[in-house]
Amino acid sequence: MTFFHRTLLAAASLLLAATGAQAVEFRSADIHPEDYPTVLAVRHMSETLSKSTNGRLTIKVFAKGALGIEKDAIEQTKLGAIAMTRVNVAPMNNICPATMVPTMPFLFRSKEHMRKVLDGAIGDEILKDCESQGYVGLAFYDSGARSIYTVKKPVKTLADAKGLKVRVQQSDLWVSLLEAMGANATPMPFGEVYTALKTGLVDGAENNYPSYESSRHFEVAKYFNKTEHSMAPEILLFSKRVWDTLTPDDQKLIRAAAKESVGFMRKIWDEREEKSLAVIKAGGAQIIEVDKASFQGAMKPVYDKFITDAHLKDLVARVQATQ
Repeated sequence: MTFFHRTLLAAASLLLAATGAQAVEFRSADIHPEDYPTVLAVRHMSETLSKSTNGRLTIKVFAKGALGIEKDAIEQTKLGAIAMTRVNVAPMNNICPATMVPTMPFLFRSKEHMRKVLDGAIGDEILKDCESQGYVGLAFYDSGARSIYTVKKPVKTLADAKGLKVRVQQSDLWVSLLEAMGANATPMPFGEVYTALKTGLVDGAENNYPSYESSRHFEVAKYFNKTEHSMAPEILLFSKRVWDTLTPDDQKLIRAAAKESVGFMRKIWDEREEKSLAVIKAGGAQIIEVDKASFQGAMKPVYDKFITDAHLKDLVARVQATQ
């Protein structure tokens, strides 16, 4: 066992011991800045939980990657070294197969369609899929529509993406998605992207308006090409190792606080998207309309590769049938 893992297990045992005490402060990880909607939403969840337990249960959010990159936070949550993490759903694709469904390209027709699906039985089913892997899925947060942004030239059609080195999340599905567009997918942690764009290590990246703005990527990649190829949501995960030490009543209160925070998150998310769009336009970024159909037409190989078993195919069909 490595020193890293020994340290995590020691932290886990301390946290588990703490759950027997009167007051418990759960640690939660996020890579985004202090004012980002996901960070504010988990803080709101903490306030709700604190009120419902008379201050006995609270959550402390460690923003800006203070507890490590998303991959580290996912591992620490499984071990119980931290109680909770907020990550994009894509890094969970290789851990909980059902999370591949909401990550699939061009699956959701609109923001309203995505929210209706994730708020219902399909969303709950996907969250539950993570339990066997050591995670209790609590809720989905919005992550907007992700589009490609580039340094040297706009991308208006599928042909324009050919050969571009584009940073993606560390996810096999994400690599295949960009490769289906003819791009060279380059997995890398979020914190390294600004320098990679500036130095020419990559030609572009892909994300939503708020991340493009808060990361300052618009300073070095001026073309925001509205491919809107994915609405892969954020997912709020609780450590099953810690969860199993809690009473059923406390588990219900945590679930309720998480679900309640979704409406709060969406309100500030919608506001933040508008604000971010204004900032990036003022900063000289160009919003490029694209031939979306040309991109959609290239996605069959991605579905063929990842939506392979009957359960995943059924989930995709049910999403598409949701009105």
